[in-house]
Amino acid sequence: MSLHVGLYHFLVVSAILFSLGIYAVISRKNAIMVLMGIELILNAANINFIAFARFGIMNLSGQVVAVFVIILAAAEAAVLLAIVLNIYQQLNTVNVDEVDKLKN
Repeated sequence: MSLHVGLYHFLVVSAILFSLGIYAVISRKNAIMVLMGIELILNAANINFIAFARFGIMNLSGQVVAVFVIILAAAEAAVLLAIVLNIYQQLNTVNVDEVDKLKN
């Protein structure tokens, strides 16, 4: 029995990851969990880029874009983690709802 993994399988996994990422961004109040949701969304995009590079017409350009997305995600995580640490230092919380206190 041969199992053939096609484009449809990659798209389903990507849609599940994207949905979990959106759910994490919308439902969580903890800033670290929101950042993890954003990372899930970016990973879902990477799966799509790689899948279309393999099965579609993108050839190598999909893999190049995925590498750029990984670099962007690393830079984004570093900057946002620094922001979250600064917020924690100022307010002693990482609750996203309480960040509006910084306006005062």
